Amino acid sequence: MHINDFDYELPEELIAQKPQKDRDKCRLMVLRRKENSIEHRHFFDILEYLKEGDCLLLNDSKVIPARLYGIKEGTGARVEFLLIKRVDGDIWETMVRPGKRLKPGDSVLFSDEDGKKLRAEILDYGEDGTRIVKMEYDGILMERLEEIGSMPLPPYISRPSNDEDKDDYQTVYCHEEGSVAAPTAGLHFTTELLEKAKEKGVKIAFVTLHVGIGTFRPVKCETIEEHHMHFEEYSISEEAAEIVNRTVLEGGRIISVGTTSTRTAESAAYFDEKSGKYLIAAGSGSTDIFIYPGYKFKIIGSLITNFHLPKSTLMMLVSALYDREHILKAYGKAAREKYRFFSYGDAMFIE
Repeated sequence: MHINDFDYELPEELIAQKPQKDRDKCRLMVLRRKENSIEHRHFFDILEYLKEGDCLLLNDSKVIPARLYGIKEGTGARVEFLLIKRVDGDIWETMVRPGKRLKPGDSVLFSDEDGKKLRAEILDYGEDGTRIVKMEYDGILMERLEEIGSMPLPPYISRPSNDEDKDDYQTVYCHEEGSVAAPTAGLHFTTELLEKAKEKGVKIAFVTLHVGIGTFRPVKCETIEEHHMHFEEYSISEEAAEIVNRTVLEGGRIISVGTTSTRTAESAAYFDEKSGKYLIAAGSGSTDIFIYPGYKFKIIGSLITNFHLPKSTLMMLVSALYDREHILKAYGKAAREKYRFFSYGDAMFIE
C-alpha cells in the first residue's frame, strides 16, 4: 500500500493548540460499523455506548517533563534536549538540537530559576541522529526534571508548554513514569466518568506502554510495508491480564482507549487451545508491532481514539480496525464539521 493512501487535507486552524477546558466535554464522533453510520456527540456520551460486561483497556503511562533547555559547557551555546528512552540507570537516549554542536565528550548544563542543576555528558551517538547521554544530578532525577524540564508537547502545537500542560497533558489515571508523549485518547476521561462506567458494569484494566521516539518520526517509505516501528517497552500485570481474559471468555468487548493500549494487547496476544480464543499474557516486553490494513485483530474489538496525522502509522492502525475508505470519509466529515484534531483535539469511537 502507498503512503498517499492515508493522506487527507486538514486546515491548519483545526489543529488544537490547547485542550478542552472540561476533559469530557470535547466532541465525540461515533463510527457505527454495523450500521455504517456516523453520529456526532460529546465525550461524556460515551457511557451510552458502553455495555455491562465490556472492558475498557487503558494505558497508565505517565509523561515525564522530558524537554530540557541548557547551555553547552565551554561555549555557552544554547541547546535543547528531549529525553526519549532510559537505556540503563542514568543513561538515556536523547534527541538534541542543534545536533552538530554536541559530540561525545561534550557536556550540557541545565538549571532553573532557583539555581537547581542537572548536567548531561554526551557518551556516544545513537540511532537516527540521537545521542546517548549520562545524566548527573543531586537527589532524585524525576524531581530534578519536574523542577527544570517542561512537557514535551508535539511539534504541531506551536507554542511553548506551560505549567497547565503538566496536568492537561496527563491522563487522570497515569501512574507509571516513562513516556515522552501522552496516550492522548485517555485525556478525555475524568475520574467521575470512569466511576460511572464501573457502576454500569464496565470493567477497567490498565496496561503500560511507554510512548517513545516513534511518536515523533514520520513514515518515510512510500510503500508502507517497508516501514519499521521503533521498539517501545510495555508491561501487563497479572490482574490486568485476568480482567481482559475473563472478558474475552465471557464474550464481552475489549474497548481499547488509544492506539498504545491496542498495540500492547495485540503484542501480548496468544491463542489459547482450551478456549479456542485469543487471550493476553501477563509480563513485560518490548514491541515494534506495526498494524495496518490487512491485520487481523486478536483482542481489540472497539477503539476510542483521537484524530491522527495524515500518512501516520496511527492512521494506518485505525484503518485496519475499520477500513481505509470509511476512515478517510469520516476524517473529511470531521474537517467539514470543524472538529479539533490531534493530541489536544476531539475524540472518535470506532464501535
